[in-house]
Amino acid sequence: MASIPCTFQIPCSSKPVNSLPSLPKLSSKFLGSQKTLSWSRPSRIGPSNGSRTQCWFKFGKNGVDAEGAGIYGSQGRDDFDRDDVEQYFNYMGMLAVEGSYDKMEALLNQNIHPVDILLMLAASEGDKPKIEELLRAGAKYDVKDADGRTALERAVNEEIRDFILGFSVQKA
Repeated sequence: MASIPCTFQIPCSSKPVNSLPSLPKLSSKFLGSQKTLSWSRPSRIGPSNGSRTQCWFKFGKNGVDAEGAGIYGSQGRDDFDRDDVEQYFNYMGMLAVEGSYDKMEALLNQNIHPVDILLMLAASEGDKPKIEELLRAGAKYDVKDADGRTALERAVNEEIRDFILGFSVQKA
């Protein structure tokens, strides 16, 4: 079972907290009460003897993994949309390089599924984790763009091309 161990310590003191000199009293006509505004330290809750507590966070349906929890890699083909393409385009700095959204819009206007567009972009960037996520979601690496190029042909290098093909063979 996968878990993330964490350790934290909560110091506690039963001594009264000395406050800083208080500010002038402010009167409030609301409910006719007087309030004193002053500075104080936040209260500390827990043992003061230095004891420690350990906990484990369990992800997923059975506390197994991030994929089961819907955090990463649990999306299907139809869970990706145009917004995901734009977010990835921005995240990877493609807008800064291209100078406009023309390349992205051209791909989106070709009636190609967004997950396949994302695979083309990830392959051209050499983004292995994203490529793996998209292939798990059902992206197709043999879909062609307007220039007739696939994600394999857009791959930044031979290593990425082999990664896509190798992952696709493992998945089958």
